[in-house]
Order: sequence, then C-alpha cells, then structure tokens
Amino acid sequence: MSALLSVEDLHVSYGKVEAVSGVSLEMQAGEIVTVIGPNGAGKSTLLAALMGLLPARGEIRYEGDDCSGLRTEERVRRGICLVPERRELFTEMTVADNLILGAYTRWGDRAAVEADLAQVYVRFPRLSERRTQLAGTLSGGERQMLALGRALMTKPRLLLLDEPSLGLAPLIVREIFRIVTSLRQLGVSILLVEQNARAALETADFGYVLETGSIVHRGKAADLIHDPKVVASYLGGKET
Repeated sequence: MSALLSVEDLHVSYGKVEAVSGVSLEMQAGEIVTVIGPNGAGKSTLLAALMGLLPARGEIRYEGDDCSGLRTEERVRRGICLVPERRELFTEMTVADNLILGAYTRWGDRAAVEADLAQVYVRFPRLSERRTQLAGTLSGGERQMLALGRALMTKPRLLLLDEPSLGLAPLIVREIFRIVTSLRQLGVSILLVEQNARAALETADFGYVLETGSIVHRGKAADLIHDPKVVASYLGGKET
C-alpha cells in the first residue's frame, strides 16, 4: 500500500541558512502523525514547504504522485490544507464568510458548499451561534475552531495543523485535541506540528522529533511518550 504522504530528503533554506535539512517522513491514509520539537527546529517551515508556500529541494509525494512542483492552489484542490500557526483569519469578516471562503475552490457547486457549511456548524456549535459575529471578536479557542472549520470546507484528505494549541488555556487545548481526533471520522489524515509534546503524542499514531532541522527520533507515538530521551527533553520529567 502506497503512503498518503511520502517526503524524502527535504531541504528548505532561508538564504544561506538551512532550516530543514534532509527530512524524510511518511504517513498512511487515516493516520495522525505528529512532528514535535523545540522552537526554531523547523517544524512550521516543514509544513509551509509541504503546502508549497516555500521552495524546497527533495521529493514530496502525495497519493503516489510527485507534487513538488505544484502551486499551493493545486495542492488545495488535490486535498491538502494547512491550518497555520497564526490561524490567518479574515478578522473583519463574519464567521460565516470566513467559512464560505474556505470553499473557494468549489464555488461552482453551491449546494455542496451549503451542505458542508451546515455540517461544520453541527461539528462546531459555537461557530453556529456566532455565525454573524466578526472573526476578530472571537476568543482564542473559537478562532482555532474557525480555522479548523474553514479548513474542513476545502474537503481535505490531508490536514496540516501548525501549533493548534498555541496560546490556549489547558481546558480549551483538550477540547481542540478532542476535535482533531474526531476528524478521522471524516476520512481526514492529519500531520500535526506541536510544541505541546505530551498532548501531541497522546493524540497521534506515529511521531517524529525534529531538532535544528533534522529528524533525531521517530517511532510509534505510544513508544516515544515513554522514550527516556524524549521524556527528558520534551515531557518535563524522567520516565518511571
């Protein structure tokens, strides 16, 4: 069975500084895979390169096809969607308009867009309650829900999530990760970049640890969460 996403020897540079250095990873359809690591490790850069937002060297194969040369818009049409770290909402537009804009590649099928919008409101009742509210007036947790809802409007098969817990209270973080896990029911596979290593490994099937642009550990998430090196570096304690 071919991988949903296969990355081989990926390099991404900012000028003469190489931020991602020879990264290789793989994930199957239906999986949640996480990339954890410290600030500045290259995690967000990796996602941006996979989305076509940054030039990269190496091979990126999606559903068996080389997509290294595809523009971002074409990657979206093929089912890849990025929820960026800063959410990048249109703050002066309503919740409903932000969601509808997520379906910009599918505007020709208005009935399908309306049906998907209704499903997003079922999945995120708070967005339904605030559909006429400006996105800029939402709380941090509501903004993250809106960013996820907007991504779902693209009908993704592969969702790239960049730091979904950033800046959120612990109770909201648990809710966001519960939502992330539930997306499997929609047939969405998830590549999750996250500094909250414990929450990420508890959510994921498989994990990679990225340090200074390179993969230094990889394995099943259930194993990494008990790996002494990972525990000492990222989970705030010693494995007992």
